[in-house]
This record gives sequence, C-alpha cells and structure tokens, in this order.
Amino acid sequence: MEKKTEEAIKALKSGELAILPTETVYGLFADAMNQKAVEKLYAVKGRPTDKALNLNVSSYETILKFSKNQPDYLEKLVKNFLPGPLTIILEAAENVPAWVHIGKKTIGFRMPSIAVTQEVIRALGVLVGPSANLTGAASPRFFSDLTTEILENAAVSLKDDSIYGLDTTILDLTRKQAKILRQGAITAEELGAKVPELGAIEQ
Repeated sequence: MEKKTEEAIKALKSGELAILPTETVYGLFADAMNQKAVEKLYAVKGRPTDKALNLNVSSYETILKFSKNQPDYLEKLVKNFLPGPLTIILEAAENVPAWVHIGKKTIGFRMPSIAVTQEVIRALGVLVGPSANLTGAASPRFFSDLTTEILENAAVSLKDDSIYGLDTTILDLTRKQAKILRQGAITAEELGAKVPELGAIEQ
C-alpha cells in the first residue's frame, strides 16, 4: 500500500477529511460512522444540513447491511455496473446513521471504481463523499480544479485524473417501477440490456 493511501486511511479513521478521486469527480470524504467527521464535512462544503448523503461502499454485502427490501435483481445489477458511475437508491436500514440519511427513509449507495479510493473505503467500511467543492460551485473534474478552501480543510488529498467528468446515473429502486432520478454516465438502455429484470425504467 502506498504511503499516501495509508495516510488517507489513518486520517479518516481519526475523524479527519480526505480528498479522493472517483471516476466522475473528486470527492470530499469522511467516515460515515463518525458524526463529528460528517458534521465537519457539511461545514466545510457549506452544504445544507437537511441534504442527505450517499454511502460509499466497496462490496455488495455492505449494501445489504445498510438497506432493506432489496429487489431480487440487486446482486445482478451490482455485478454488472459496480464499481462504476451508478448511484443506487434503496430503503435505508435502521443502522444507517441519522446524520447521513437526515430523516429520509431511503439511502443512496455509491461504489467508485478508482482502485485507490476502493482501497480506502475497504479499510474504513463505509464513507460519505460528496463532490469536493463548496456547495453551488462547479464539481472538480481535475486536481487543479480543487480550491484552497477545500484543500486546506482536508488532511490528505490523493491525485488521479483518470476520471470521466460525467455524473453518476441515479437509479431509484424503492418503487414498483425503477426510475432514473438523474441521467449520468450510464443509460437506461445499458441498464436494461444487462438487467432486463428492471423492466421499463422511468426517466
């Protein structure tokens, strides 16, 4: 494991923030189970405290742990599209921290495909990692896009500019008919081709 990766893991475990690359944009990450760390992330971004966060995970088993009433085809969907630019919305299990789902009954799951970020998530278990920008500003596609305000508040920042710059597709699986809430890198046609059990996807 590279020294910088070890530093990111150590920082996150101690309640600090870390900037990590995802295949879409750079994210500002915190240990999802550490309330003070998540509150710090909200403060640094200037993010409204009633706006829920996604859980960044590294395995299908972790998705099962923090969700309930999953559709039968969930494992097939995960195997075909994750890690990758897809956010899956499921019903939140009781063990999802209140400071992450902010009173919502649903929770989003994200599994970034950048190897170093996967390594860090595996070491922690579950992270939150919204885009590494001040709320309302453009998301950082490249390391050079990161602002001083964000960099100064992260204990560690890892660079990897091999990213798409396209948003994740957000797929809501909490209703009878799956629905795309945001069209991103993955299309409804691609989802349906690999997982026909999804049926007609609302857009």
